[in-house]
Amino acid sequence: MEAVLGHLRGAIERGEYAVGDKLPSEAELCRTLEVSRPVLREALRALQTVGLTVSRTGSGTFVVANAVQDPTFGDYAAGDLLEVRRHVEIPVAGYAAVRRTPEDLDRLVGLLERMERETDTTVWVALDTLFHLTVAEAAHNPVFRRVIEEIRDALARQSAFLNELGGRREQSEREHRAVVDALTAGSAPDATRAMSHHLDRVGSSLSDIVRAGTSSVPARPGTVPAAGLLPVADPDAAPGHVPAAAPAATADA
Repeated sequence: MEAVLGHLRGAIERGEYAVGDKLPSEAELCRTLEVSRPVLREALRALQTVGLTVSRTGSGTFVVANAVQDPTFGDYAAGDLLEVRRHVEIPVAGYAAVRRTPEDLDRLVGLLERMERETDTTVWVALDTLFHLTVAEAAHNPVFRRVIEEIRDALARQSAFLNELGGRREQSEREHRAVVDALTAGSAPDATRAMSHHLDRVGSSLSDIVRAGTSSVPARPGTVPAAGLLPVADPDAAPGHVPAAAPAATADA
């Protein structure tokens, strides 16, 4: 799928398909690229996620941009989603470290073991979002759980996107394990540091995907990939500390 996406994305960014153009039909693209329809459809969905195309029922797929900006997951842009996750999940991990029960730890360890054994990507993504929800539950504040529930669909879409295009699965499992180790030790500083590192890596992977393939396409003046330029929470701060939002970056910053 990555090769198909790379081909189509490159064609759009080079101007072979201009903004407003309709992409060839699925049948034609399958013949041209010599791929199956399921593989092509995954690539077309990824093009929509990164904001290059839009699918219109009964009409086809149309190019709406010639450069990737900020991917969208469900109702939320990637930059907005990651900003909220930093403000919520990092302090939540700190609270969970000092409030978790033995039952909470058992559930988290069980989830890690299931994720490491799972071979179905769709199931793994569901377990990934459940892991983050379970960390929030371990903080024993129902508001935290409600916030994660609200963004759960977006988290699943983001997780699937990063695993398909960024190969994040094994790295994510190691980062999750570090969070659970910190919770098991009851260390709020280690827990916030581990969650901060995890979200840093998510942001870096998103930025890498946004930048990929754009070296031959000049960026518009003042454009920056939003996903990689969010404020970073201080992992040594108290669990309830919320970092101030950073000012927007400019072209000559």
